[in-house]
Amino acid sequence: MSEKPKSIVVRCIRDAAYYLNQGIEFHKLGKFHSAIASYDRAILLDPSYAPAWSNRGISLRALLKFDSAVASFDKAIALNPSCVDFYSNRGNALWALRQLEAALDSYSKVIELDPFYLKAYANRGFVLKELHRFEESLAAYESVIAADPCNADAYWNKSLILLLLGDYGKGLELYEWRWKNEKLSLKERLFSQPLWLGRQPLSGKTVLIHNEQGFGDSIQFCRYATMVAGLGARVVFEVQKSLVNLLREVDGIAEVVQEGEKLPSFDFHCPLMSLPLALRTTLETIPCASRYLKSDPARRAYWKQKLGQKTRPRIGLAWSGNAMHSLDHNRSILLSGLEAWLPPEFQYVSLQKELKDADMETLRSNPNILHFGDELKDFSDTAALCDEMDLVISVDTSVAHLSGALGRPTWVLLPYDPDWRWMLDRDDTPWYPSVSLFRQKSMGDWVSVFYRISSGLFSFFPGNRDGGRRTSTGPGEPES
Repeated sequence: MSEKPKSIVVRCIRDAAYYLNQGIEFHKLGKFHSAIASYDRAILLDPSYAPAWSNRGISLRALLKFDSAVASFDKAIALNPSCVDFYSNRGNALWALRQLEAALDSYSKVIELDPFYLKAYANRGFVLKELHRFEESLAAYESVIAADPCNADAYWNKSLILLLLGDYGKGLELYEWRWKNEKLSLKERLFSQPLWLGRQPLSGKTVLIHNEQGFGDSIQFCRYATMVAGLGARVVFEVQKSLVNLLREVDGIAEVVQEGEKLPSFDFHCPLMSLPLALRTTLETIPCASRYLKSDPARRAYWKQKLGQKTRPRIGLAWSGNAMHSLDHNRSILLSGLEAWLPPEFQYVSLQKELKDADMETLRSNPNILHFGDELKDFSDTAALCDEMDLVISVDTSVAHLSGALGRPTWVLLPYDPDWRWMLDRDDTPWYPSVSLFRQKSMGDWVSVFYRISSGLFSFFPGNRDGGRRTSTGPGEPES
């Protein structure tokens, strides 16, 4: 077969570049299918065009087609094994597939080819933390900081590891880097009044404590308002709308302001998540009140009547959190997974306000789980309903913090790589005396957690076996 004339080859390469650039523009517009079609045209014209294969992988990853993305990156690497970006993108797709060791190998290859590619060190640090290889993870972030002393993301991720390990002294200081970490989309509040981080005396002063993150954070850290008031301050607390009624009763809070409303005059301000630093919190000095939130008696009476006469223990359930949370895939579960392990000897009450479609189907098929949905107007309703439960079982979401702050017996289901506040290798928490922790023993292993929950219910409620014999054992005990 004769070779193609040189002019045709040049035209194919030129046209392939055209379709590559077209695909890149489609990708920028979020038109990922159109982008892939453009890359495919480029590849048809020039099958050895590595950038087209790589960008095709990026668009496939955006469509959550991670296996296909990895295959595309592999093709790009085979064509150009010296391009560090190809390995980096491959590592990101492997991470999404939870193939963490393979992702590490890709990031290591990046560093081998380019020791100054800081993003690869940061990605390695993130994956190593998930694998509980904390010293290696810290070393990876230290490498980033050594090369870029103002890298806020590296400092912040380092803080999360230190806090997870219980080093609150160093961890809380580094946690302040969150304001400069562009990945977090946190907007630092700027006031003419000075920031208070524990240095100025507060006697006779008014301090504004302002919310900055999620509902669970507001519930967990509002306890610090009592300590600030104990220093002689008048405390004004700015919080999300759905928490206003609940937090009005917290000891030490003089005034609660809804987020977005006009603020009263104040002398100092402090972001909510900076209070542990301002008050020099250590693992030993965490303010651990057994019941620092209280439900409204009138609302509790309403829910008591709504639930009707209790004939067996009531267990509240919360199985998913905010779907927009960056790590929601790690902490939330489908109700169908948990429901299969729930013994029928108990009555279950959903503490969820919003539901995924799949969870709604599960609820329809199980009348033993009551669901009130939009009848829960705000967290005051949820608190009152929690107080009617004999036990609350929750994933790491605001309900877990609410139930713990109310002093209710609470079982929290945790992923293998938990949020820093739950620490490691313990089944209790210094933040809530009434909370017990049920941890994954390996990445993604919810089955062993469900089994321990199911078995533990009969120990927690010893009088509720059917003739001393379990009538439900779940889908089967996990093999060791």
